[in-house]
Amino acid sequence: MQKLLSEIRSCELCKAHLPLGPNPIVTADPASKIVIIGQAPGIKVHKTGVPWDDPSGKQLRKWLGVSDRDFYDPTKVALIPMGFCYPGKGKSGDLPPRPECAPLWHKPLLSKMPNVELVVVIGMYAQKYYLGSEAKRTLTETVGAYKTYLPDFFPLPHPSPRNRFWLTKNPWFEETVIPELQHRVSKLV
Repeated sequence: MQKLLSEIRSCELCKAHLPLGPNPIVTADPASKIVIIGQAPGIKVHKTGVPWDDPSGKQLRKWLGVSDRDFYDPTKVALIPMGFCYPGKGKSGDLPPRPECAPLWHKPLLSKMPNVELVVVIGMYAQKYYLGSEAKRTLTETVGAYKTYLPDFFPLPHPSPRNRFWLTKNPWFEETVIPELQHRVSKLV
């Protein structure tokens, strides 16, 4: 596993497309029981090198019902983005994750984690990649049908503060989905 993580962290495959240069962010361990598949690091995470070290990460840990200590313990939680590097700024937020990373690195990483019991897929990019044709037409429909994907996958919206409107419009998410997520996560950490 350490050799693979070292290879990922030194990857420069899409260097020409990264405005701040490559800085692949990933944590994983053969003992990991939960895998969080996010989108791509934001600019703050690119600078600190710590996954989910931003307001989105704070919200995600709240949704999961875990402490920082458990969240950042790779023997419990692996943190694997769809795109390992900060992709740059777009018109309305960050650009999408680079498409090269997941096909190149996810399968080898997951194959080295035999104890995984839950994969949390955050946002449309992760959901389309992992749920494929089983993903619903919209993110809201996919998250609403979360029971369909259990016990292997648990779809979530992105925990970004930019999604406050979505959370306000979909109160069922925090009333129904979050308690189920916390229950499942608490049994694994």
